Amino acid sequence: MKNKFLKPFAFSAIVTALILASCSSDDSSPSGNEEPTPQTERMITVAGALMQETAGDGNGGTKVFAVKKSEAMNPDFSIDVYENGAPVISNRTARLQSSEDGKILFNIAYTGDNGGTFSKYAVNGGANFAQQDVTVNISQYAGTSPRWAKLFDGDKTGIAVNVTSPQIKLNTDSTYLYTRGTATVLALDLQNVLISNYKQFEIPLTAAEEALGHHIFRLDAPVLNKAGNKLLIGLWMRKTNPTTGQVDSNFTRLGSKTLVVDYPTLTNPQVITSTVGFGDTTGYRSFNSYLAQDGNIYQATQRDTEGSHILKIGQNNQYDNSYVFSLDSALGVTGSYVDSWRYAGDGIAYVMYSHAGAENQGFIARVNLNTKTATQVVLPYEPGLDFGQYQGFVVDGDDVLVALTPVGKDGNIYSLNRKTGAVTKGAKLINKPGNHYIGVF
Repeated sequence: MKNKFLKPFAFSAIVTALILASCSSDDSSPSGNEEPTPQTERMITVAGALMQETAGDGNGGTKVFAVKKSEAMNPDFSIDVYENGAPVISNRTARLQSSEDGKILFNIAYTGDNGGTFSKYAVNGGANFAQQDVTVNISQYAGTSPRWAKLFDGDKTGIAVNVTSPQIKLNTDSTYLYTRGTATVLALDLQNVLISNYKQFEIPLTAAEEALGHHIFRLDAPVLNKAGNKLLIGLWMRKTNPTTGQVDSNFTRLGSKTLVVDYPTLTNPQVITSTVGFGDTTGYRSFNSYLAQDGNIYQATQRDTEGSHILKIGQNNQYDNSYVFSLDSALGVTGSYVDSWRYAGDGIAYVMYSHAGAENQGFIARVNLNTKTATQVVLPYEPGLDFGQYQGFVVDGDDVLVALTPVGKDGNIYSLNRKTGAVTKGAKLINKPGNHYIGVF
C-alpha cells in the first residue's frame, strides 16, 4: 500500500477577493461585505493543488474557481484554475468546505501566523470570492493546526478537533503506564462566525490497551447522529513501544474506534470499538462518516489490515458488528484503501479507492450500503490518477459531481447518477505539470 502516514493537513484562509476574467456572465465586483450574487442554479467551486517540490505533492498551495453547474457539466467548456483561479493561502493543501447550495466557501487557516482563523467567503463566480469581514480565531483552544468538518445541519455548525502530541506517563517506579494527549472538540457557529462551545479532555482507552502502548494520535471527521444528541468523531490510532518509548511502526491493530461525545454540550467522552474493522476512522482531508436515511451512520476505515471496510454505527451509538462490508470482498481485490468517499442518498455512495498492486492508481466504485455490494465505475483511469488528497464531491439532486485529473494531465468533471449509475462527462479541467485537481464544492 502507498504510504498514508504523517501527511500533514493544510487549511488556510482565502485571500481577499480577486477579480479575474470569468466564464460566467454573473460575475461582479462586490465589496468584502456583500452577500453572494443571486444565482438561479448551483455554483460549483473547483479546487486545484499546486506542486511544491515533487509532482503531485500538493504542497505548493491551492487555487479555486467557480462556475455554474450547467458550465461544469458542459464537455465543451474549459476550466483552468491554475491560470484563472483565486489562490488560497496555505502552507500545503487547504481543506475546504462549502454551504449546501454552493454559495458560501468556509475555511480555517492551517498553521502559520493566522493558523486557526475561521473565515467565510461569498462565491460570486470565476475567481471572485468575497471575504466577509467577521472572522474568529480558535488557535488558543484547538491550536494552529485543527482538523474540522461541517455538520450536515443546514450549514449551522462546524466542528474543529485536535489532540496534542501524545505524552508518555510513567509509574512511580519509572515503568511505562500509558501514552495520551489532550483532545479538544470545538463547535463553530457558521452563521454568526463565533465559537459556540468547546471542551478539552484526555481520552483513555482500556487499561489493558494502554498498557500495551496503544493511544489516540489524531481526531477527525465528526458527524452528528440522527437524534442530534451525539457527535461521533473518527480516531487514528498509534502505539508506543512500552520498553523503548518509541513509536511502533508495525503493530497489531485494535478494532476500529470512534469517539462519542454528548451534543451540543461536547461532554461525556466515550470510545466505541468495532470488531469488524481494524483500521483508523479519520479519513484524510474529507468527510469519512455519514448519516444515512435509515438513521444509521456509515464509516470507512483506513490502514485496515484486511483492506478498507464500511462500518455501521446504529442509532444506539454503538457499532453494529453484524454488518460486515469488506471492500476487498465486494470489489474482488486485496488491500483496498478508501481515500475519500461520499454518501449520495438512498443507500448509495461513491468511493475513491486504491488497492494492492495499484497503490498509485485511483479508482471510483459505486457502493450499495444496503446490499453491501460495489461496482467499479467505468471512467478513463490512467497512471497518475491518485485520489490521496481528494476532498470535494457535490451532491445535487441525483448528480454526484467529481473532478478526475491525473497528476500533470488534463481531465474532466464527471457526473455520476446515484439512481442509474450512469456517467456523464462534463467540463474539461486544464492542468499544469505536477498539479492535480482535488475536488468540487
